[in-house]
Amino acid sequence: VQLQASGGGLVQAGDSLKLSCAASGLTFADYAMAWFRQAPGKEREFVSVISWGGRTYYADSVKGRFTITRENAKNTVELQMHNLKPEDTAMYYCAATTGWVTADHYYDYWGQGTQVTVSS
Repeated sequence: VQLQASGGGLVQAGDSLKLSCAASGLTFADYAMAWFRQAPGKEREFVSVISWGGRTYYADSVKGRFTITRENAKNTVELQMHNLKPEDTAMYYCAATTGWVTADHYYDYWGQGTQVTVSS
């Protein structure tokens, strides 16, 4: 199984950025897909999750600014981020789970991460 995340970069506060994750080697329909992030010196935290059918859930810190979508025919999941803040700076990881959960230890597969840096 491979989850290939991409799209990170260096942006200014208030800018937008879209992350993508391409999944292979798994039956995509069996998995909810999520984004997590980890800032230096902090624990990894849940950002958002989307089910096969499009049900979504967001962390309070990103609600209203981030949108998660998935394209099942292409085995991809995206995270559109608007109005980015310096506190959004982190390594962002996509992950796959057969459940509907936000705790990272329930996730079966992880991507390699893509760095998002937001300058003030």
